[in-house]
Amino acid sequence: MHEDARRILPELIRLRRGLHADPEIGLRLPRTQERVITALADLDLEVTLGKELDSVVAVLRGGRPGPVVLLRADMDALPMREEVDLPYRARGDAMHACGHDLHVAGLVGAAMLLHTRREQLAGDVVFMFQPGEELGDGAARMIAEGVLDAAGARPTAAYGIHVVPGEFGVFSTRPGPLMAGCAELDVVVRGRGGHASAPHLTVDPVPAVAELVQALQTFVTRRFDVFDPVVLTTTQLQAGGVARNIITDEAKLGATIRMLSADVLDRLQAELPELVRGVAAAHGCDADVEVRVVCPPTVNDPALATDALATLSATFGDERVRVSPAPVMGSEDFSQVLREVPGVFVFLRATPRDIDHETAAPNHSPHVVFDDAVLADQAVALASLAIRHLG
Repeated sequence: MHEDARRILPELIRLRRGLHADPEIGLRLPRTQERVITALADLDLEVTLGKELDSVVAVLRGGRPGPVVLLRADMDALPMREEVDLPYRARGDAMHACGHDLHVAGLVGAAMLLHTRREQLAGDVVFMFQPGEELGDGAARMIAEGVLDAAGARPTAAYGIHVVPGEFGVFSTRPGPLMAGCAELDVVVRGRGGHASAPHLTVDPVPAVAELVQALQTFVTRRFDVFDPVVLTTTQLQAGGVARNIITDEAKLGATIRMLSADVLDRLQAELPELVRGVAAAHGCDADVEVRVVCPPTVNDPALATDALATLSATFGDERVRVSPAPVMGSEDFSQVLREVPGVFVFLRATPRDIDHETAAPNHSPHVVFDDAVLADQAVALASLAIRHLG
């Protein structure tokens, strides 16, 4: 399979660089969708396009009956201007700074590799090309439109690969939690405004919000186990206007929250509103509170993750496969798929060899660079995981 991957690598690189130079954001990615359709056109696949988003779902039927396995790639870019001087750099206000262009090309490569082996496959493969990972809840929308039923039966396993900076060509994952879930906290504290020279005649919401910033940190450190952690960061505070002698009627707070288990997420949704309203009430204020779940934690199936590590080691060598020592607190909406079916998410390091991977720019940086020579290995890895599961 490695030889076949090397043969198609130039085609995958052209696809990736075309995507990189022409990034699109969110759920509507018409040009990206068209590139994917064109790349798959010569393969014997059952292709379905999304309705509420520009997704592509392709089903490869194996030569023998068996289970269904799903392989996924996200397709959308980020709203930022690229600062890397590449011949195929993006020129506008969007950039593939999280490697989704490589994810698309790698999944196309896996489809090509599996297509040539389709008569030996005991089961079917669903290729999930997803918009809206960064912005738009794309995975949940594709599930609502039926991606998990595209082959006629639900997948018994789902796999995805995400490129990250690091030593070129090294894979890593772990059983259990791999990435954090994400929620957002929005608070509006309502008081009664007035003149700043007479605060005793008002109900000032600003001290309530100021106290709430600290109370939220105490809440996290005193109510949750350090080994099932929560990260809560207040990132937005808003009160008043141009004039400094006015006490405002309301003050707002926004925060992002990360967690590693569904139980903790449930507790956050139940307990945070109580805390916020209690602090507000202590200042004579009312509060509107919304805890909005962005995506659940990304939790690998323990048995499938252990098997995936073994499969990758057999395919690429033990020296290129590592067990992730701990989860990371970034979030990923492939978790929506893994909440419905068992599966595994894998990291693949792709910093160019001529760049120090210890100091390389991270994902979501305008300076991040990935080496698209990794696409051959990415395609082989996805295809190998599918073949292993289908037997």
